[in-house]
This record gives sequence, C-alpha cells and structure tokens, in this order.
Amino acid sequence: MIDVKKLLYEICEDDIVYNDNIDLIESGILDSYAFIELFSRLEDMGIIIQPTRIDRNLLRSVSGIEKIIKENLNDNNLVTTP
Repeated sequence: MIDVKKLLYEICEDDIVYNDNIDLIESGILDSYAFIELFSRLEDMGIIIQPTRIDRNLLRSVSGIEKIIKENLNDNNLVTTP
C-alpha cells in the first residue's frame, strides 16, 4: 500500500499531514496545486484517479485518500492501472 502520509508530506512539506484528525482541505494543506501534484504522483505509481468520479469528501483526510486507492484499485471507472 502507498504511504499516503509520506506522499503528502513530500508534496506539502508540512508534518501536519501526520495528524489523523486534520481536514486537509479546510486547513489549506491540499490546495489546487497539491491536488494536481498528488494525482500526478499517484499516476506515476500506476494509479490513475478520475477526480470527477469520486466522493470529494474522501479527499479531506489521509484515511479517505487511502480508501479511494484501496477500494477502487481494480475499479476501472475510478482508478486504473496502465
């Protein structure tokens, strides 16, 4: 499984991402640039997420992002591997 916290830390350079209770969007950690970078890095790992087809609320937390990756890894409608 992908270490989402580590990935977010590399993108945002803020260790607040290790706080399990932080709202990544409301806190400003995940802004539009960070979203693009996150999806780009996941794509580099072979995971392509179609942002328009997922529940945006899941992007508010590390556990939500992990859920998107885990639950939809084989669902070609949301996440595909090239």
